[in-house]
This record gives sequence, C-alpha cells and structure tokens, in this order.
Amino acid sequence: MNTRALLLDEMNKVRRELALMYARVEEDLGKALVILRTGGDSEIINEVMESGKIVDALQIKIEDMAFVLIATQRPVAGDLRELLTIFKISSGLERIGDYGIHLVKAAVRLSRRPPFRSVVRIYRMVETGQRMLKLAFSAYMAQDAEAARQAADLDDGIDEDHKAITEELLKLMKRKPELVKSAARLLRLSGFMERMGDHITNICEGIIFMCEGSHEELNH
Repeated sequence: MNTRALLLDEMNKVRRELALMYARVEEDLGKALVILRTGGDSEIINEVMESGKIVDALQIKIEDMAFVLIATQRPVAGDLRELLTIFKISSGLERIGDYGIHLVKAAVRLSRRPPFRSVVRIYRMVETGQRMLKLAFSAYMAQDAEAARQAADLDDGIDEDHKAITEELLKLMKRKPELVKSAARLLRLSGFMERMGDHITNICEGIIFMCEGSHEELNH
C-alpha cells in the first residue's frame, strides 16, 4: 500500500471512531431528555453515566490516532485541515456529552420538585441541540460547508429560549423566595444547554474551515 493509500485508510478509521463517538453522544442526549420529561429512571441514568466514560475514552483514542497521522503520514493541506477539525469535533462532542450528564443529574433533582413552566423551554433547547448536532455531523461527513452554516443558525433558537428562561426565573425568584434554590438549578441547566449550542456552533466553524480553508465566526 502506497503512502497516500495508507493515509486515506487510516483517515477512514479515525472517521469511523468519530462516528461512534457522535452516535453515543446523540443517544445519551435523547436518554437525558426522556429522564427530564418522565423523572428518574435508575437504569437509564446509569447507562448515561457509564456512557460518559466511553465518550471520554473515545476522545483520547481519536486524538491519539490523529496525532499519529499528522506526525507520520505528512498529510496534505486538505487532509491536515480535516485532522485539525477532528480535534475540534471530538473535543466538542466530549463537552456535549458532559452536558448530557448534567442534564440527567438535574432531571433527577427537578423530578422531586413541583414542575416549573420554564422546563418546557429546556425540552426545546435540548431538542434543538439534537437537531443541530445531527445536521452538523452530517455536514462533516458530506464535507458540506453550507449545511454547517444552516446547523449553526439553529443556535439562535437556543439563545432565545435561554434569554426567556433567565427573565422568567429571575421574576419568579423575586415573587417566591422559597423557590430560589430550585429555580437557580433550572437556570444553571439552561446555561449548560446554551453552551451546548455554542459548542455545536464551534464544530460547524471547524467544518467550514475543513471545507473552505477559511475561518468564519458563527457565534454571535
């Protein structure tokens, strides 16, 4: 096998590992949303917590593989841009996986309290994040910069919901001081979801760099 063929073969291996990492993070977000909507389910909670460890291990494996290719295979410009983007995607996926774990933990605590109206916005933020992530990874696999931009555009909806939740909960805390602790927990969770959208947007910026070789700021 010549050098170029070897590089392409190894790149495909990295892509497969990255796809496994993405699929696990996406699945964990879905499970976390189920827990948030229905209350604590110890089996699903444990699954998400254990999955987080696998996601962390996959990030290390993927980045090690990418480092080796950069060091030993002399990738050309397009290949090097993709490898650098892979670092960005794997790092982003790891952080998104962490937010899924935060979501699970918060869901268990919130299930013990009377429901907040604002939690409906949290559901929507998670659902929007799921759509963003799916579109972003599809854009990576297709090497489609425009699709990455479209995925990033969805972050505006997450930002709007976060702003609305913040306003609603601050007003609630003034009216009902006894709910401050629970409302603050929900506000913190909203902040995690807002940052999740930012991480997916950063992934989209990496995809654009991979495809077009230019840096584009998508976070506003």
